[in-house]
Amino acid sequence: NDKVIVAKVFANKAAKLGFDAEAIDSHGTHVAGTIACDYLTLATVSGVTIPYLISGVAPAALLGNYNVFPGTIDDARSEDILNALDAAFEDGMDVANLSLGGDAHGIQDLLTIAIDNLDRAGMVIAVAAGNEGPGFSTVSSPGSAERALTAGASSVAHQVVNTITVPTAGGNVDIDVVEGDFDAVPTGTKVPIQVVIDAAGGRPDELSLACDASTALPKPLNDKTWAVIGRNVCTFSEKLRNVQAAGYAGAIVVNRDDDAFVMGDDGGASQPTIPGVMVSVKAGPTLKAATKDVALNAAAYKNPYGVADKMASFSSQGPTDVDRRIKPDVVAPGANVLSSIPGGQFAFFNGTSMATPHLAGAAAVVKGQHPTWDAWQIRSAIVNTAHHDVLTPSDSSVIVDDPNLVGNGRLDLLDAVGAQVLLDPVSISFGQVPNGSGSTRTASITVLNTSTGTVQVSIGSAGGTGMATFTASASIGAGTSATIPVAMSFAKKADAGPSWADLVVTDASNKVLATAQLYVLLG
Repeated sequence: NDKVIVAKVFANKAAKLGFDAEAIDSHGTHVAGTIACDYLTLATVSGVTIPYLISGVAPAALLGNYNVFPGTIDDARSEDILNALDAAFEDGMDVANLSLGGDAHGIQDLLTIAIDNLDRAGMVIAVAAGNEGPGFSTVSSPGSAERALTAGASSVAHQVVNTITVPTAGGNVDIDVVEGDFDAVPTGTKVPIQVVIDAAGGRPDELSLACDASTALPKPLNDKTWAVIGRNVCTFSEKLRNVQAAGYAGAIVVNRDDDAFVMGDDGGASQPTIPGVMVSVKAGPTLKAATKDVALNAAAYKNPYGVADKMASFSSQGPTDVDRRIKPDVVAPGANVLSSIPGGQFAFFNGTSMATPHLAGAAAVVKGQHPTWDAWQIRSAIVNTAHHDVLTPSDSSVIVDDPNLVGNGRLDLLDAVGAQVLLDPVSISFGQVPNGSGSTRTASITVLNTSTGTVQVSIGSAGGTGMATFTASASIGAGTSATIPVAMSFAKKADAGPSWADLVVTDASNKVLATAQLYVLLG
């Protein structure tokens, strides 16, 4: 369509290799669709029609394609990304989406400095936190930038799933499977399966990870056999490549969590040409108990499928390296995300790359409703109105409030558009502080009250070790702003570990208008 008004390429080897800005890989097109897919679009996935019409977050937005991954290039230089950002700014783009990331290099990281500067100049930049979770301090660059609008990923409870029928001694068992982005699953057929065991692989169920190309997998039963292996360590492309090299016709990958999702390829030039599907970790024992060939059944759309608002296990977490700031800022859908891919097609993808365009689209909508707002105001509207009491960890049903897992919570676009209180910065971290001698430290936050009444600033709920105490109090009149102090203190020989609390802004009726996360790491 006519939404893409700029198409440029930024890669030092692009000209030599004959690459232009054309979208070859599906990643960028999927991201663009989440941002600005036409309002009420019919989508079909794997031959299954989605039973509702989909839309982008900002379906009226115009797009610029500043391609840093042209052709088969899958490793962008920081200098090329920086040049692309500068060009987008010079072309007048209000928002940039960076669904990418790499190793962070502290406070002197080239791209984190660039993003902070471009935000100050007026461009909102949404960035992926990274897919290196679970585990703290795994956030990547440039999602580690202070003024980046950094996205963590949560689940959407829908999917197009196949089933496989597994004969066991106790009868046939149907298992949901999710098809990966590889060769098509030959539905309507039966295939033998072979459970590949590696007791030294590190999984409790002892399934082989199929990650070591130098270690031969056992010979398959025949050329139609599918290998049953485990998820972890290496990419899905590597797993299927090794399985294919061993002579298997396909792979069933048992997840480490209680769900399944689309296994994406790693973007490399040499992709496997066999099908692969994922199953829940709970399906592992059933597959091990199979007595005959399994049947590969047709796909269907399921909603609900899994649990909504669950943090994706892969979503990277803060705090940042060196200065120990809160990241991500806010969470958006990043698991089981339906969007466009090249060729007029649609697919479900997973990753903080898929969460990021939800934030970029939200920024475009907020900018459209508040055209005079600066970048920091748009970021605050999105972050500080998020709902941080709805997300659960990938391995639990208990709501979690750790800011370095969930940021300030899950995006709520309607609340962001209606934001009446704006905060700068969007969160406060006191960094890492030695816990032996006791200390009091003070930071400041600017509160802009755009409402028609007076608002109150106070400290709300707290979490973590509880060793640190946070204090802040102010009354701010309608249409005014104030910079207020926020103090953090702890006693001598306090236990090491993180402490956090909510800074809460309420109106006269005690309605919460905005929240911000406060954080310190003792020890």
